[in-house]
Amino acid sequence: MNLGMFSFSCLRRLRREGVLGMNRRNIVYISRHNDRHLFPLVDNKLKTKQLALDCSVAVPELIGVIANQHDVTFLERFIAGRESFCIKPAKGSGGKGILVIQRCQEGQYCRANGQVLTLTDIQRHISNILAGLFSLGGAVDVAVIEALIEADECTAGFSYEGVPDVRLIVFRGIPVMAMMRLACSSSHGKANLHQGAVGVGIDMASGAAVKAVQKDHPIVLHPDTGIDLTTLQISQWDELLELSCACADMTGLGYLGVDLVLDKNIGPALLELNARPGLSIQIANGCGLLPRLNKVERLVKPERLSLTDRRHYAQQHFGVQGVVPGG
Repeated sequence: MNLGMFSFSCLRRLRREGVLGMNRRNIVYISRHNDRHLFPLVDNKLKTKQLALDCSVAVPELIGVIANQHDVTFLERFIAGRESFCIKPAKGSGGKGILVIQRCQEGQYCRANGQVLTLTDIQRHISNILAGLFSLGGAVDVAVIEALIEADECTAGFSYEGVPDVRLIVFRGIPVMAMMRLACSSSHGKANLHQGAVGVGIDMASGAAVKAVQKDHPIVLHPDTGIDLTTLQISQWDELLELSCACADMTGLGYLGVDLVLDKNIGPALLELNARPGLSIQIANGCGLLPRLNKVERLVKPERLSLTDRRHYAQQHFGVQGVVPGG
């Protein structure tokens, strides 16, 4: 009886705070605003990268693509002279199958955690990618080799053994909520909240931290570096917001998760896109998505506004001072 009362009380509080649940996300936002024929553009990292390049959206350099087992033998040719690189399954999700090499020395390849791999180890990993070990539904895949991202100075110290990224939810072309995901030892250097990474809610107006969580629990200090997460301030915030709008435009998707990075060499860049973005961004921000989504829903053709006008709208209405509880 007490459990039932507790559950009902929690449900009422979540509704009052405008928290978006999975069923409503799937039915009202994903199904209604995302045409299924567009999903391959974001479910396949190689297609996403090619689309971004066609639309002049900055992305990490593409070193090469290995599409079949025979071409695995060409790996050494692709990475020759490279100090660092990253290998990803094109159809992977949740950070699975991503291999980051931070240093190459005399035929040895060092990961961020200090593990040393041989060329044969990496070739075996690519073979697993091709076999679909890390892809959605176990589908046959290809391996994408990219230049390694170098984190901008403003964010580099906030992550452990991995590059931090910014996740934005973009609805009808307008960014409505953001968080920065920080790698830590428990997430094995990956910026994935389900694997234990830290999520930092970001003020849409300024790019400053508003709250931080790890495994759904509030924290103040990074568990590995000890840095005060409340001091996080993302530089080039205006550019990141406008880039998220441009990414939504190039896909045609109405409800989208946009993952961006701030690279010290190329600036704001697209990492990947998600047509079914998770909901834990609400926990990182300590507020629900629904009031913001409802506000955008009432606009007339917001997708036709300029990138700058959409960015201004997000900063004015969804910044810490501009958020109004309720629908």
